Amino acid sequence: MTETARDRLIVGLDLPTIADAEKIVSTLGNDVSFYKIGYQLVFAGGLEFARDLAKSGKNVFLDMKLLDIDNTVAKGVENIAKMGMSMLTLHAYPKAMKAAVEAAKGSDLCLLGVTVLTSMDEQDVIDAGYEYDPHTLVLRRAEQARAAGMGGIVCSAEESAAVRKIIGPDMALVTPGIRPAGADKGDQKRVMTPSEALKAGSSHLVVARPIVAAAEPLAAARAILAEMNGALAR
Repeated sequence: MTETARDRLIVGLDLPTIADAEKIVSTLGNDVSFYKIGYQLVFAGGLEFARDLAKSGKNVFLDMKLLDIDNTVAKGVENIAKMGMSMLTLHAYPKAMKAAVEAAKGSDLCLLGVTVLTSMDEQDVIDAGYEYDPHTLVLRRAEQARAAGMGGIVCSAEESAAVRKIIGPDMALVTPGIRPAGADKGDQKRVMTPSEALKAGSSHLVVARPIVAAAEPLAAARAILAEMNGALAR
């Protein structure tokens, strides 16, 4: 598991254009080494940008949340592994995870199981037809991800401590919905500060809007890194 804040901070490039993303990456320079690319940027040419970022020495977390029939998931994972990505998400359904793990064998791609989206609360989960509350569903999927041989889990920092007990010390535990003290929660419902999340057992923190939408993104990133380093030093 990584030890420095720079290794653990993943900046979410949730931006409308490649030009916007390039500007943020240039602004953050060597202070940030890990970036997340999701749907918004992928559908604006982000896959080629992801390849270029990886070739430049950055770590790239491709947040595609794959879910399909086993063969389709496997073929997608095989090609994503060839792109030089560091992390890839898929929904934590047992069959999909098993197919992805088999397809990623021999590569350095860390597969992450998405448990319950941090924008969802108990009523949202009920409305989606699940019989479990968010916490119970997260823990169930964490157990299934570990059994499938996944590289890690994505969950809210609120569940990090409980999930860490299930998955052990070696799997990655990636938490979005990170908000520095006083920051706007936006559409996130289950959030924590960076230091709280690390103390709870998270290995990597995904931070998007508090950095990329800040008036001074580099200063915002440095403040979060400082808070994370302080937590790691304790």
